[in-house]
Amino acid sequence: MSKKFVTVFGSSLPKPGDKEYEVAYQLGKKFAENKLNVCTGGFQGIMDAVSRGANENGAEAIGVTLDIYNVTPSKFLTREIKCHTLFDRLGNLLEIGDAYVVLQGGTGTLVELSLVWEYMNKKMISDKPFACHSRMWKDIVDIMELQIKKEGRKNGLIKCFDDIDELASYIITSLV
Repeated sequence: MSKKFVTVFGSSLPKPGDKEYEVAYQLGKKFAENKLNVCTGGFQGIMDAVSRGANENGAEAIGVTLDIYNVTPSKFLTREIKCHTLFDRLGNLLEIGDAYVVLQGGTGTLVELSLVWEYMNKKMISDKPFACHSRMWKDIVDIMELQIKKEGRKNGLIKCFDDIDELASYIITSLV
């Protein structure tokens, strides 16, 4: 099995049967079928779905959890990395990823998207495949790209997709 990992960010709220959960499950499954492992924040919702899809199809599923939350980690993790601060958690999520995917989420997911983007833009990490899914993220990325261009910084670090299969193909072909 490949040692490459895709770090996937997303909401902790979707439940099995919800569209967002099922999309994340299929994504984890596609990555596993293409010899890619996954890394998430390790809890429920999208994190659980991606981990489940990967784990049930033979891939590793690392969860980087935060011990200040009194929350049960996903039962589909193959390994848990417990962190004591949000910054340690974010650092691990960035370090483990050979690529990054942003799925449906709120302000926590926005922080994660922004952090990866900033680290790449400032050359604190090398450019890696980076994709987001949904109209909401595309709108945010489009607005920020205007500002980044105005500042003379590198554009096009994030690819936006409406179709999850196209997103998966982009990440897979970039890493395999």
